[in-house]
Amino acid sequence: MKFSEMVEKQYGIGILPDDVSYAMAYVPFQAQKAKLFTPDQGFTLGTMYPALNKPFYGSRCGDGND
Repeated sequence: MKFSEMVEKQYGIGILPDDVSYAMAYVPFQAQKAKLFTPDQGFTLGTMYPALNKPFYGSRCGDGND
């Protein structure tokens, strides 16, 4: 039995409401003279701004990698 099915059977509710927002992002404005990556770096990293480059480290998260 799936966890979601167990919760629904036990408590009579689903895990998430029907109209839930899964995530909400906040992206700060960047200064006009902010340092930029090169176009190739920006494409590879997913952002042109070094200040927004926050790689995901998985299990190493919190070990001084963020």
